[in-house]
Amino acid sequence: MIRTATPDDVPVIHTMVRELAEYEKAPEEARASEAQLREALFGQRPAAFAHMAVDEASGEPVGFALWFLNFSTWRGVHGIYLEDLYVRPQARGGGHGRALLAELARICVERGYERLEWSVLNWNRPAIGFYEALGARPQDEWTVYRLTDESLTALGSAG
Repeated sequence: MIRTATPDDVPVIHTMVRELAEYEKAPEEARASEAQLREALFGQRPAAFAHMAVDEASGEPVGFALWFLNFSTWRGVHGIYLEDLYVRPQARGGGHGRALLAELARICVERGYERLEWSVLNWNRPAIGFYEALGARPQDEWTVYRLTDESLTALGSAG
C-alpha cells in the first residue's frame, strides 16, 4: 500500500500537488513544475523525499506524503517535517493517510528522529480530527511566519 516514490511518480505527484492546492483554496500558489519536483526529490542533492499510497487492487497511486528533514537544537537530533499529505477524495477513508503517517513515524523511530511535524489549515476540520485521533496535538503557542515574493526579495536584497 505504501512505497517510496520513484522518478516515474513525479507527474502524478505534480498532479496531486495541484489537487491539494485546489482543495486548500490556493491553486495560484502551487507554481512548482515537474522539473523542479524531480530535482528536489531525485537530483544530485535531494532536498525532499516522498512516499506513495497505492491502491492495492488497481496499483494506481491514490495519495502521497512529501517530507524533508528538520533539526531540533533542543533535542539535538533530526526530525521529519511533512510538507504535504494528500489522499485523493475517492480513496479517503481507506487507511491510506494513516498508512503514510505510520511510515513516516516508522522512519523516525528507526533513525532516532524525535519529531514528526506538519501544519494544517485552521478551517480543515476533517484533517484536524484525523490527526488528533492519531494522537497528534496542535502547537497552539507557535505562530508560523513566512516571507515570500516581494517581501523576501526586499529583505534579501537589503544591504
